Amino acid sequence: MGRYELLNNVAHRDLRVATGFGPEFGDDVGMVPAYPSEYAELQREYPIFFRRDTDGQWGSVALLGFEQRENLFLRDGRWNASYLPGAAAKGPFLIGFQEQVVDGELRQEPVIHVDLDHPRVQNAQGEAVFLPQGGNSPYLEHIAGVLRGIRDGTQFATDMFAAFDALGLIQPLTLAVELDAQHRIDVSGLHGIDREALAALDGPSLERLNRAGYLEGAYLVLASLHNVRRLMAEKQRRLRAQDAAPPLGRG
Repeated sequence: MGRYELLNNVAHRDLRVATGFGPEFGDDVGMVPAYPSEYAELQREYPIFFRRDTDGQWGSVALLGFEQRENLFLRDGRWNASYLPGAAAKGPFLIGFQEQVVDGELRQEPVIHVDLDHPRVQNAQGEAVFLPQGGNSPYLEHIAGVLRGIRDGTQFATDMFAAFDALGLIQPLTLAVELDAQHRIDVSGLHGIDREALAALDGPSLERLNRAGYLEGAYLVLASLHNVRRLMAEKQRRLRAQDAAPPLGRG
């Protein structure tokens, strides 16, 4: 459980956030949530799939590796991709809601919270969250943009996934990866867009998807699947390096 607080420049004036990457920051995960607002960036480097959560609700994920604790984009403290998924980029921050009076009306307004127990939270080193005078640092402005993208993508996703499901476009699949003669990995629980079902949609259905902005998302998810080969190549490289390494205790 995290220790969440509403972010402010008084209580958190000295807050700094580590921005490196590694298992010590919780980056050793096989997938992260993906939001439709970032599909165009994600599909260039990550395979995108759908999954149901424990409540049966659809969500989408960017696949990072073939095992639960395997992130094939992590190497020597770096994240080897030109785009960092929002779920990873947001670090210890998240959007919460607070009642505020706006134009005379009581509304639930989005505000930034911080998890003070997150391993990235530090006071001695890392990126400053606030400027010495109390204003937002460039880092915090970037985080605010990331969180807005997540919020907008989350709101958009619910209706988009429902539309895909209603049209029979979401199909289960098992990702069977043959790495070499000795290594085969099956990743289950994933779903994708049924390419044939999408191609068979009638004109009115396609028009509705297009007008709602969902059709592009379907094609971006399909386009992302070529990145499975990239993950396979990196996994194979690591297996070769592992096989070539001398046994422990020997030079």
